[in-house]
Amino acid sequence: MGRSQLAQINVGTLVAPEGDPGVQPFFDALDRINALAEASPGFVWRLKDDQGPGATYLRPTIDPLFLINMSVWNSVETLRDYVYRSAHSEELARRRDYFLPAKHAHMALWWVPEGHVPTIDEGLARLWHLDRYGLSPQAFTFRKHFAPPPCEDLRDAA
Repeated sequence: MGRSQLAQINVGTLVAPEGDPGVQPFFDALDRINALAEASPGFVWRLKDDQGPGATYLRPTIDPLFLINMSVWNSVETLRDYVYRSAHSEELARRRDYFLPAKHAHMALWWVPEGHVPTIDEGLARLWHLDRYGLSPQAFTFRKHFAPPPCEDLRDAA
């Protein structure tokens, strides 16, 4: 049997469109931050669109200011290190400059079987699950995470 990997989704609604001076620093930092993620220990995969090295041109909703980010990591610890203990944390500290306050869950974590690439629909469903039911093995956060289930259970859920 394979092992488990950690999938994550985070979403946000920009305060202004790309090109606006208020959010342009966010877009200017994306290539550097995405490269940092890919070079980080434990990184496995991240969502990309056809227009470049990121996912900023994907439109999973009708709101053109709604952005999505998804990735897969080897563990909660490796993702946490990237998010909070790398240069990413400096950009994260500025999120209120770029994004409207979230009205619903904006980040979710869940376990997937090794090699599974989560879809946007799967990620959005995990956010919905977190909003509807709260923290559970199906959708959780850094503050309260769950151990990975046996891989055969993950294959049934994927």
